Amino acid sequence: MELAKLFSGPLFFEKNRVFRVYTGGALFADFFGDGSTDGDTPEEWVASAVHANNAVSRGEKEGVSRIEGTDLWFDDLLERYPKELLGDRKQFGVLTKLLDSAVRLPVQAHPDKPFSRKYFNSEYGKTESWIVLATRPGAKLYFGFNQPMTKEKLSDAVERSETDRGAMEALLNGIDVVPGDVFIVPARMVHAIGAGCLVLEVQEPTDFTIQPEHWCADYHLNDHEMYLDLPVDIAMDVFDYDVYGEEAIARGRRTPKPIETAEKFCRELLISYDDTPCFSVERCTLKNGSLTLTQAPAVCVVTEGEGEISWQNGKRPVKKGDYFFLPTCAKAKVTLSAEGKLQWVTCLPPKK
Repeated sequence: MELAKLFSGPLFFEKNRVFRVYTGGALFADFFGDGSTDGDTPEEWVASAVHANNAVSRGEKEGVSRIEGTDLWFDDLLERYPKELLGDRKQFGVLTKLLDSAVRLPVQAHPDKPFSRKYFNSEYGKTESWIVLATRPGAKLYFGFNQPMTKEKLSDAVERSETDRGAMEALLNGIDVVPGDVFIVPARMVHAIGAGCLVLEVQEPTDFTIQPEHWCADYHLNDHEMYLDLPVDIAMDVFDYDVYGEEAIARGRRTPKPIETAEKFCRELLISYDDTPCFSVERCTLKNGSLTLTQAPAVCVVTEGEGEISWQNGKRPVKKGDYFFLPTCAKAKVTLSAEGKLQWVTCLPPKK
């Protein structure tokens, strides 16, 4: 394949479902239009150069995206052609996922950068964000402790969770959610995605999760899945014990902010660089018009409607569930158009 032609427009990918210990995926049926049902691959990793951290690997490239219709892997392309894809950046530095859980995920937290440097030899922690796209009845997110907390109190709940499966959930704020809700999840903040949420998750590019609850529905977690092979006492230091209640919820919930509005186009800021320097997330809505894409490198996920994407060497229809990576060398050379409504989310790399 002629790479210059490949990089002149958007990069589309083969579907990239990733194994998890929890069950889900049925809401993908409507989003992707692919007939999905609940199973053990409830996550779609979008334009991913990140390897999944599963106890049993399903292949050396598990989690990494492959360019549509080729044998080219995205991580290899980023390493070999950084200038064309990323401009003056050395790394893209963002992982985007779509996930749908049919069960509540284990209570968990993710490391910040200092913790990751010390224990995982990584420059990335795992601050993340959630955009709720669809829900099942009773959908909830769990965010922040609902009471003053200590490491000892949480460790006691971990021990009790072996026989009492509600022991840890009882310590968190449960939040009813609807499509359109947005949250920033700072590293070290306790949380759990509840049953029935299709979430677009934008995060730092790691798979580091400390989830010290013994059960995920009917699946019994092993020590690696709970503590990532760290000593338990060290792993439990990943949680922020100093924030709880309404203060915790306020740190997470975000309200979309219009940043550009025209007759046929609206651009909203969902997650800003003030929220985190790790990434930014915007939502764009186009009605009966066209728009040239001027932000690159970026990952774009179509969340509503249908339209067409065009560039110098081609064009193709796009619809809800499609996603692509826009290389730096294609900046301001790609146009989205729609005769009706077309909405997409743009995921941008760390602030320089």
